[in-house]
Amino acid sequence: MTIRVRFAPSPTGYLHIGSARTALFNYLYAKHVGGKFLLRIEDTDIARSTDESTRSILEGLEWLGFAPDEEIVFQSNNADKHRAAALKLLEEGKAYRDFTPKEDRGDKNIKEAIVEKARQNQGVKSMRDNPFRDLSKEESDHRAANGEPFAIRLKVPEFGKTSFEDGVYGLTERDYAEIEDLVLLRSDGHPLYNLAVVCDDIEMEITDIIRGQDHLTNTHKQILIYQALGATPPRFAHLPLILAPGGKKLSKRIHGEIVSMTTYRDHGFLAAAFRNFLALLGWSPKTEQEIMNLEELVNVFSLEGIHRNNAIFNFDANNPKRWTDDKALWMNAEYVRTMPIGELLPFVKAELKSAKLWRDEYEDDDKEWFEKTADLIRQRFFTLKDFSSQGRAYFSEDFDFDQAAIEKNLKKFPDLQTWLPELAEKFEPMESFTHDEIETVVKQFTEEKGAKLGVIMNGARALLTGLAVGPSMLAIFETLGKEKSILRLKSQVAWNL
Repeated sequence: MTIRVRFAPSPTGYLHIGSARTALFNYLYAKHVGGKFLLRIEDTDIARSTDESTRSILEGLEWLGFAPDEEIVFQSNNADKHRAAALKLLEEGKAYRDFTPKEDRGDKNIKEAIVEKARQNQGVKSMRDNPFRDLSKEESDHRAANGEPFAIRLKVPEFGKTSFEDGVYGLTERDYAEIEDLVLLRSDGHPLYNLAVVCDDIEMEITDIIRGQDHLTNTHKQILIYQALGATPPRFAHLPLILAPGGKKLSKRIHGEIVSMTTYRDHGFLAAAFRNFLALLGWSPKTEQEIMNLEELVNVFSLEGIHRNNAIFNFDANNPKRWTDDKALWMNAEYVRTMPIGELLPFVKAELKSAKLWRDEYEDDDKEWFEKTADLIRQRFFTLKDFSSQGRAYFSEDFDFDQAAIEKNLKKFPDLQTWLPELAEKFEPMESFTHDEIETVVKQFTEEKGAKLGVIMNGARALLTGLAVGPSMLAIFETLGKEKSILRLKSQVAWNL
């Protein structure tokens, strides 16, 4: 039997970190066992579902690389099938019409009525006290034929329990006495969530359901519907929640910004790195290895590696520049700095294009220079955005100066205002502007001035890149080239800041 799993988000919001991890675990499990990863958009909440949310979910999944193996299913297209299933159960006597007046309708009111009746009956409480549960078929049909509105409820057995072996938490049981007669169909004919989910999972031939722990209560209810429809329930695995530090609910906004998967993409995260980070958020392999590409994750993934404790997603609320988990940022930096340069370059190109720093020559005459430059400057970068911010000076003459770098490495040494232009003049007659030749000229110049090499180099770095840190200064000279190096050493812009 082919394993078939599904990721089933509701388009009432964006694809946030918890949902993305659920999608990832489904994807990894399916690929590990040679199964199918399917996608269903549960868009039956008409009031809250939006096209914008659907687009965001699909964009986030596309960015992460989770392409479904079959055509996407939209749950709203199956409403007639859901209604037919409810009517079938009604016809078979496994469900009943509930004619409770509209003002008293709804599970909450029914439960309150049951509690009140239990109080009146000296504490004897039953979830089966709905007055319409045992209405004769004749009377029920008659009232329906006369146009009396009704909901359809599943007849939950009075005695017994639901049980299943959860792939994460083990044996899970719940007494029927704790489950109310489930509403399958509202009086307006609208199928409810539990019925729709079960019907769709049966039709899609889902064998395994991997979803959040918050669905655990629903699972017991859905098993009852599977049984009533004569279908074998799939296997279930429920994932622990992802919480904020201190065990608080994870906000979907950080610093007022909606945090979806596309948000991470737009802030310069690599999909490969974020997948890697998500996988380790509540799961671990049998080794100490942390950096794993998608193929490696697929090979080692198992449900046994999922932790039972809730995962914690950390973010520095006091530093907007570091609004995401420090480990996510660290992992992204590892990918930026170590992935094969040929794999990184397309992402750098896209970032430079978005910042209007891209030049077509970088794919033609200056291709080798572009590759070497990207490889040089990435060693201190955390995200792709760093290529257009910290790395801007390599691709444009219009770059900012870090004021702290100016104060520390330039204005603290007033002599540099004349020395650095003089160094530029030393460069002018050079025919070969390469690492060794540059080093010889700089060292000789430093000795002539009786200065420390670090003072000269740090001052030059501030003028050439606007920053206090970066690659080797000799490499910077060589990368920017003779002409740009001379112009920037002679520039007085930074000195006037």
